[in-house]
This record gives sequence, C-alpha cells and structure tokens, in this order.
Amino acid sequence: MKILAIGAHPDDIEIFMYGCLSACKARGDDIALAVATDGAAGTVLSGSDGLAGQRAKETTKGLADLGVPQLLDLPDGKLAGAAGADALVAALINSVRPDLIITHAPEDYHPDHRALSHNVTDAAGFICPVLFADTLMGTGFMPDFYVDITPFIEAKMSAIGAHHSQQPEKFADATRLHNRFRAAQCNAPDGHYAEAYRFQPRFPFSDVRALLPPAPPLRAFYEAGSDTLL
Repeated sequence: MKILAIGAHPDDIEIFMYGCLSACKARGDDIALAVATDGAAGTVLSGSDGLAGQRAKETTKGLADLGVPQLLDLPDGKLAGAAGADALVAALINSVRPDLIITHAPEDYHPDHRALSHNVTDAAGFICPVLFADTLMGTGFMPDFYVDITPFIEAKMSAIGAHHSQQPEKFADATRLHNRFRAAQCNAPDGHYAEAYRFQPRFPFSDVRALLPPAPPLRAFYEAGSDTLL
C-alpha cells in the first residue's frame, strides 16, 4: 500500500503523524512525504536570514528514517491565499496516486493546517480516502481511530528533536504527554503511546479501518472471574 503524508510546515509530520507512518513502514507500506510551506515564519528564529533553508534541512533529517520529503515551498502563514497552492497539491497527489493520504484536520488551530486540509480533500477526490491527524494537544478533536505507536515513540521524539530552530524540547514533551493520554483513552496498559485520527466518510470511501495499523492493546478492566475493578 502507498501512503502519502502531507504536513503544512516542517515538523508537522513529525509531531502529528510520525508514529503511524513508522508503523505503516514497518509492515511494508510505501511512504511518500510532502511539506507544503517553507516554514520561514517559524516563531523562534522568525525574520532571520536562511530560516527556510534551515528548516528544510531539519525536516529532511527528522524524516530520514521514513523517506525524503518533497518540499513544496509555499509561503508559511499564507497558505490559504497562496497562488497555485491548490494546483500544486493536486499535482502532487496525481503524481503519487496513493491508497491513503494523511494530513491535518479541517478544524485544526492553524490556518495553514486548515487550508492544506481543504486543498488535500478537494484534490483527493475519487483517488483515495483522506485521514485527518490529531490537533495540537487534541483541542477540538474527536478521534475515530487510535494507532499504537509504542515501538516508535523514541524515534518520534528524535525526529521532533531534529528541529533545532523551533525549541523542540517543548514540542517533544507535549507530544509525548499527548500520545500517552491517547493511549490511556483506549485503556491501554501503562507505558503505551497512541496517535489519534479522524475520518469523514465520503463516496466511494466509507471505511478505512482495514488500511490502518493496530490500535493499542486493551488492559483488562475487571479481574478475571470477579467483579473487582483492576
């Protein structure tokens, strides 16, 4: 199966989708990666010369274990009004012809994330289903699916850590906490981590469960043979 992950900014794939993509690659899927904007409006070194180039290097390093990302170099912070953005995203999808696309949710907090979500959904059309990744700390997001990323959590932290220009420690700490929460939400055993995703069925794609890696294992809720809560 071929999966295309499209993030709005350098580090978005690492923060929101890395664990699921790692699980997909481990089972033998072909992973294609794309980053829509150049990241030049990044808050930490905003306005400094060469930030876009630095962020390109950071995401190329962060995603190295998954593949080489295609950088679309659209303007950071202005994706909604960027000339030709919809055509560029459509050309990417038509070139890759994936079986599944993972991108941002249309209700995400960042305007670039929302704009990309709409561009991707429109361009995907009848080509393939689109899976929406969790929002930052899960705000406003109601998951449909959970993917166990426990074997890949440290690799995910390392991938986020590659983004030195963005004070990655705060994002790594927040992401680890959030992924632990998503696993706990599934009643997974202690020490498990999960990413959450949402899917909006549309014809002819009504169900994507068969395309996803497994959810976290369930912890027994009652002691066997009794009514005692564990």
